[in-house]
Amino acid sequence: MRTFIFLPPLKGMTGGVAVLHQVAQHLHSGGFTVSVVPREAGTPLPEGVPVCPWQDLALTPDDLWLVPEGWVNALMPGLQAKARNVVYVQNWSYLLSALPEGVHWPQLDVSFLNVSEPVAWFTQQVTGRQGPILRPGINTALFHPASDAPASASVPVIAWMPRKNKALAVRIRETFEARRALLGKQPARWVEIHGMSPQQVAEALRSAHIFLATGFPEGCPLPPLEALASGCIVTGFSGMGGWDYMRQAMPPELGGHAPWWPQREVPWQGNSLIVADADVAAAANGLELTAGWLESGAPELMALRQNSAATVAAYTVEKQREAVLGLWREAENKKIF
Repeated sequence: MRTFIFLPPLKGMTGGVAVLHQVAQHLHSGGFTVSVVPREAGTPLPEGVPVCPWQDLALTPDDLWLVPEGWVNALMPGLQAKARNVVYVQNWSYLLSALPEGVHWPQLDVSFLNVSEPVAWFTQQVTGRQGPILRPGINTALFHPASDAPASASVPVIAWMPRKNKALAVRIRETFEARRALLGKQPARWVEIHGMSPQQVAEALRSAHIFLATGFPEGCPLPPLEALASGCIVTGFSGMGGWDYMRQAMPPELGGHAPWWPQREVPWQGNSLIVADADVAAAANGLELTAGWLESGAPELMALRQNSAATVAAYTVEKQREAVLGLWREAENKKIF
């Protein structure tokens, strides 16, 4: 069984492409025959993994052709060859929007691989097909708390990402700062994470106390997870997919939101203060509550940090590698895909 992984024609690195790179590298180092297939020249490539140019792609029925969900047309070589076509659903919101008009997933000879439990649930709901879960992994050697992180802070430092629904993030910031002004408190210090290298992102997160998550929709969002690993308290939106690892620490009377779809049991409890996607007022409440805990050195902080550490331990690159190799052994034995 050979595996070919389609790389979309994107000039820059994205979280989804980074996960495809990780999968390819895990398979290659694990002894599987794997190649990446960039659609266009200039596409970022994973180090050390063989490359098959698009024009040289010649699939067979025993080959596994892995394509992310937003690129339905890229499935065509696999469908024509009757290969083992696998759609890696990295964001639930693109699963249906990418289909041509009048086409439905059950009409296509594909299997599904899902990036998180909420995504797997959504995939099953709209396609009738179940598929295994392959979660992302974070580099805990890069994303880790500062060694001298203070237990409390009089002025909170808040990291945020303007590329994630910037207009809503700005409304949350304005609301939060208006409340602080009314209470006679100093403005928070805001750290904008944009256009940075992974090393710079890690340093920025380590410099912050709080990470404001404003991304939605999401499949299994990496920035909040990296923030947890870096010692930040996460508050904001889940994007739906964030509920794979997010567990509520915010009281419902202040805007804390609970998912209505099923959740798996995990060995950690509240690790984030999560509100309904796009709820500006509730997100500002979450920031205010978190800032208050930081200013007073509240006991809730210790529980949050312990639960964050337990969460991160389940999402390391090593855990991802184990999952990738386990799934592909099953695929070799034709138990999946």
